[in-house]
Amino acid sequence: MCGRFALTASPAQVRALFRYEEQPNFPPRTNVSPTEPIAIVTDERGRRAFKLVRWGFIPTWVKDTREFPLLINARCETLADKPAFRNAVRRRRCLVPADGFYEWRREGEGKTARKQPYLIRRRDGQPMALAGLWETYVSPDGGEIDTALIVTTQANGLVAAVHDRMPVIIEPEQFDLWLDCAGEDPRMAAALMRPCPDEILEMEACDPRLPRPERPAARPAPARKTAAASSAAPAQGSLF
Repeated sequence: MCGRFALTASPAQVRALFRYEEQPNFPPRTNVSPTEPIAIVTDERGRRAFKLVRWGFIPTWVKDTREFPLLINARCETLADKPAFRNAVRRRRCLVPADGFYEWRREGEGKTARKQPYLIRRRDGQPMALAGLWETYVSPDGGEIDTALIVTTQANGLVAAVHDRMPVIIEPEQFDLWLDCAGEDPRMAAALMRPCPDEILEMEACDPRLPRPERPAARPAPARKTAAASSAAPAQGSLF
C-alpha cells in the first residue's frame, strides 16, 4: 500500500511536468498523510487541471461516512469489480504528483524489533505521477467534498524487499492515456496498471523518526463546499 508520500518539488517543477494551466503556489511537504489535502491532476474536456482534494476516497452512494472505512488505496486488480470504484475508474482517473513514497519494513526480533521506513523515489530525481481515482462526494444534506485515492499494484523487485504492494506509477508519455476518460472504457488505461521497471526507482532508508505529517494552515473552503461537508470528512485545509 501507500500510506505516506512526499512532494517537495517546486510548484514550477510540478507544473512543467504535468502541464496544467493553473499556477498554484504550495510549500514542500515531506510526509503527506491520509485525510490531508493532496494535489491531483485531472482532464477536463481535453485540458489538464490542478485540484486540491482530501486523501480518503468516498463513493457517491455512501450515506453515513462514520461507518465507512478510510479508502486511501485501491488494488488495481479489483477496480472494475468493486462498486466503490467501478464508476471512478471509468470516468474519474487522476494523477497524484509526488517526489516519492514511503514503505516500512519490520527489522529485528522481539522487544528490539522496529519498523524501518524507506523512501522510494525516481532514480532520475524527477517528480513522479501516481495513478489515482477521484470522486465528488455529496452528503445527504447537500455538502460537497472532493476526495481521492492512490491505485496500487504488485511490488516490483526493488520494492518487494520491503512491501508486497506499490503505487502504480504513470510515465509522462502515458499521462494522456490514463487521464482520458471520455470514452468511459478503462481497458486501455488498465494496461498501465502494472509495476514499473526496477531501474526507474531507487530506495533509501530514512530516519525512524520520520517527520510528523505537516498539516497546512487551514483557510475557508471554496464557496461550493458547504458547512455540511464537515460531517462527511475532516476539514481539507489548503496547500497554498
